[in-house]
Amino acid sequence: MIWILIVGVIFLLFGGSKLPQLAKALGQSKRSFKEGLEEAEGKGQEQQKKAVEVLGESKPSLESIDDEALFAEAHRRAGLQGSEKER
Repeated sequence: MIWILIVGVIFLLFGGSKLPQLAKALGQSKRSFKEGLEEAEGKGQEQQKKAVEVLGESKPSLESIDDEALFAEAHRRAGLQGSEKER
């Protein structure tokens, strides 16, 4: 019953000729939004692959790093994760 009332009010406000245009604009907006999300996900995955490739190429062995350097790196990464969570 409520949906019929809402549709009736929309019909009275916009008129019969404007409703198809309104529906078309809404559909285009929805499609554009989905495309933007897919594009952002694609870029995120691409950046992640590049980071993995870079880390794989320049990964030093643990034996060649002293304890202080490991602690400093762990502290730096913890700070980076904390800043990502704040966003």
